[in-house]
Amino acid sequence: MASFSRPALPRRPAVADLIVGIGTLGLVYGIVHVGAGMGAPLEAGRGPAILLDPRMLPYYAGRSLLRMFLAFAFSILFTIVYGYIAAYSRSAERILIPLLDVLQSVPVLGFLSVTVAGFTALFPNRLLGAELASIFAIFTSQVWNMTFSFYHSLTVIPQDLREAARILRLDPWRRLTAVELPYSMVGLVWNGMISFGGGWFFLAASEAITVLGRDIRLPGLGSYLATAVEQADLRAVTWAVVTMVVVVVLVDQLFWRPVAAWTQRFKMEEVDDEEEPSSHVLDVLRRSRVAGAIWRRAVEPVWRAADAALSGLAKVLEGRFASGAAPRVLTRATGAVVGALVLRYAYLALRMLGGMPPGALTGVVGLGLLTLVRVLLSTALAALWTVPVGVAIGLNPRLARVMRPLVQIAASFPANLVFPFLTALYLRYHVNFEIGTIPLMMLGTQWYVLFNVISGATALPADLREAAAMLRLRGWARWRSVYLPAIAPSLVNGCIAAAGGAWNASIVSEIVTWGSTTLSVPGLGAFITQAARVGDWAGIVWGITVMSTLVVLMNRLLWHTLFRTASAHYHA
Repeated sequence: MASFSRPALPRRPAVADLIVGIGTLGLVYGIVHVGAGMGAPLEAGRGPAILLDPRMLPYYAGRSLLRMFLAFAFSILFTIVYGYIAAYSRSAERILIPLLDVLQSVPVLGFLSVTVAGFTALFPNRLLGAELASIFAIFTSQVWNMTFSFYHSLTVIPQDLREAARILRLDPWRRLTAVELPYSMVGLVWNGMISFGGGWFFLAASEAITVLGRDIRLPGLGSYLATAVEQADLRAVTWAVVTMVVVVVLVDQLFWRPVAAWTQRFKMEEVDDEEEPSSHVLDVLRRSRVAGAIWRRAVEPVWRAADAALSGLAKVLEGRFASGAAPRVLTRATGAVVGALVLRYAYLALRMLGGMPPGALTGVVGLGLLTLVRVLLSTALAALWTVPVGVAIGLNPRLARVMRPLVQIAASFPANLVFPFLTALYLRYHVNFEIGTIPLMMLGTQWYVLFNVISGATALPADLREAAAMLRLRGWARWRSVYLPAIAPSLVNGCIAAAGGAWNASIVSEIVTWGSTTLSVPGLGAFITQAARVGDWAGIVWGITVMSTLVVLMNRLLWHTLFRTASAHYHA
């Protein structure tokens, strides 16, 4: 299996050197330029004024991109550490995986409410505290899906690969870089793309921080959009949408597509060359001598030093852990610390909730059930159109080559950027918002179902399709006997992710504003948003508790049962 130790070598000098040289200088200058603003003073307690001049959009886009990539870097680090511990420690797995279920059900506003005061206190009167809170909020919208993916990949590594690592006596670090990460790479990159798109979805909430009575605006596309919506400036909203389309396409072409093409070296199965993704950017990097020189003189020495240090550390830890004493001590100490923290904060939360009238507590549960109905409806409606479209794309390689990049770009586009247009339409045509909120939820979550259905249909064995053709199965008979059973596990998996996304999307889709007009429906998402805005801590805590409980119950009682049934009865 390929590993990370050797990059592709440059082959010949060309215009590629000029392109890479200019691109590198531009990238470094851009990072320094937009990064310098992160430490600016916190003007009037709310950050610099957001200007709706379209000429400011390139700078705002740069600030947003820097936050997104910083959050993504932390997400990768967290994913590897958390997923690795959960996969290889049985005792830790019993705590970490259910905890992951709970964490992914906590809305972004919940994390912002908890962290914004702490981060701003670390850097009083500076913008950096709010920047860190924003990056942390984006991190929470990216990381959980990636962590689940990496954990599941580690648990299904083929036994022959594990045996080869054991025979070669690879230490944990070498095993991670030579076997486990390469094996998990394709799924990790695929889920990374989706998770990065999830970060765009909550950009406005992460940059225009309106929690606990605060109103801090960080320069960025999200704040630009929030300000345009507040001022009911449809022209500025259009500029924000156009800019976002350009940014999403550029990120796809300059980052995700080269990464996706590079990860093909880690695939285990043989794939037709015509079906493999390619990237002109990656081709230019491979031909350029400048890229090779940067790798050899800047990246490779750092990588070798880190590789040697981490390999040595891994050997020491492996020796300590092999005796069995260290894991027991560490597990008990960690358990004691975590248990003490949980008890302390559970006591504080119960004392806080004790101040709420019983009717208010049960009322929030009722709001949660209303949101639950919308989540299930939006997931079912999403499946209704994504199943036939996903199967058509997955079974037709030519159509897949055309549609996959378009679907990836559409999925990366933050759907809430079109909320202002839909809100304006709802107001103009007096659309019932009880109905109108469901399409808003679907806009951000339907892609999870589509991606998984395409994946399931692509994996349909050719001999099964040939058998269906020989038996002359047509129409519904072919769907019932071949297609639906084949895609069932992937479809359920997509519905699990879509339902989880819909819970989070309820925060921004059950209450929307256009100028001075606010549309809202009774629901848990609208309740948490209102509680976060006015700093109602009891409401925030109880709202998040109800949402987390409903998400975990739905996952355990409905989705996981469906997944086990689909895997047992409909998958080879």
